[in-house]
Amino acid sequence: MKEWYDAINDATTVERIEEIKISIFGKKGILAAEFAKMKSAPNEEKSKIAKELNTHKSSLMDELSSKKMTLQTQELELAMKAEGLDVSLFSTTSQAGALHPVMETMDRIVEYFASLNFAVKTGAMVEDDFNNFEALNLPKYHPARDMQDTFYFKDEMLLRTHTSPVQIRTMMTTKPPIRMIAPGAVFRRDYDLTHTPMFHQVEGLLVDDEGKVSFANLKFILEDFLKYMFGEIEVRFRPSFFPFTEPSAEVDISCVFCKGDGCRVCSHTGWLEVLGCGIVDPNVFKAVKYKNVSGYAFGLGVERFAMLIHQIGDLRSLFEGDIKLLEQFR
Repeated sequence: MKEWYDAINDATTVERIEEIKISIFGKKGILAAEFAKMKSAPNEEKSKIAKELNTHKSSLMDELSSKKMTLQTQELELAMKAEGLDVSLFSTTSQAGALHPVMETMDRIVEYFASLNFAVKTGAMVEDDFNNFEALNLPKYHPARDMQDTFYFKDEMLLRTHTSPVQIRTMMTTKPPIRMIAPGAVFRRDYDLTHTPMFHQVEGLLVDDEGKVSFANLKFILEDFLKYMFGEIEVRFRPSFFPFTEPSAEVDISCVFCKGDGCRVCSHTGWLEVLGCGIVDPNVFKAVKYKNVSGYAFGLGVERFAMLIHQIGDLRSLFEGDIKLLEQFR
């Protein structure tokens, strides 16, 4: 039997192990032949021969199984090494990624105001009633709150409806002058072609000593900003109302789709509303204990800008993860 143990030990492939297994345990194998010889052996020796053969049978089976497992492991390691991928190699089939159009638009907005030395401030998305409404001249009885209906928690905590609370918290911890923008996500209970429950805003604030800030300063910056974002367009300011600014204005641009001629997008007016602005209301400065200062503020919806720049018809499509839509911005 020694030659079979040697043969198993010398085997280098799984196929060779299978051949040896058949040679030993097959119907015409060596063990079958040895057991057949027992017929002619003396009765008193049959028991001893059978015991020895069964011992070899068990031992050879263990040797075969162990050797086969070792060879299979070696073959698997060789195959994995041969088929391995070098992830550092350049792939010609990979697709290039890109910023989401909303984030790309926000980055452009932030880039413009950062170039004018506006600090970029961020804040918590869960706010209290004072910072989100009361300090912005929006007391509980004020009807303008209905326009900003949002998601409430207990103890007058809520998801912020605008990024203005960042301005309030900045003013409460910082002395003038202040020049800042507050980009971030905000929440309102709206859902239609032009509104979603979550969207992004960029709000700006500039505060300085009384007499140093005027509506003319605000008008100049916003006109330059809108031309930076949309190119050669016309800009107009319409009187409006916001509780936290007085006087206030809505800012329109000539329609980027029809170039001011009138179309379905602009309701055939030739104009598109893009942001709101105004001189900060004295009640806001009173809430943060500022005296003898003046300032202006403005706010815009980032998704609105992204829709106009990229000519996207439905605001909701920006948040549906549609690959066909997003691939256009690679």
